[in-house]
Amino acid sequence: MTTAVRTSAQWSETGEIDALTFDVSGETFALDASIVREILDLLPETIVPGARPFVGALVNFRGRIIPLADMRFAFGMARTEPTIDSRIIVVEIEFAGAPCLVGLRADKVNEVRTLARDASEPPPRVGMTWRAELVDCLIKHGDAVIIFPDLQALFDASRGKPDAEIIRYPKT
Repeated sequence: MTTAVRTSAQWSETGEIDALTFDVSGETFALDASIVREILDLLPETIVPGARPFVGALVNFRGRIIPLADMRFAFGMARTEPTIDSRIIVVEIEFAGAPCLVGLRADKVNEVRTLARDASEPPPRVGMTWRAELVDCLIKHGDAVIIFPDLQALFDASRGKPDAEIIRYPKT
């Protein structure tokens, strides 16, 4: 495992980043490809009683038990049923000062793309339904906007909050 764990966009000296793009609830997200360890078909999940819904399950990844996170919860998106395209993206992030493997649910994994810093902007403070601090930047790619989440902020926001402050899934 590496010691420099990237959880937000880390641009190269040329102002580019290789990013894995994937879809969640009709939105396209991207992660620094260097933190992606593997892309898996869905695995049997063990629900953790009393766990916060954002990271409410565990999976067995090559003999290691890792948490399974669902970004829908953090971004207030409706739950959807898995499809044939659903995947788990295993990433290595820093958590509590140490590298840690985490699975992220995705509706579909697209491709690794080279994205340009020139096409990125910070999230707007108004007009978004998501908390701006959970988004590192928005990247224009053709006619699409790709959301680059700040994984550190996502996981920090998911722990230590009283239940009354936790974002809930919208009712469907």
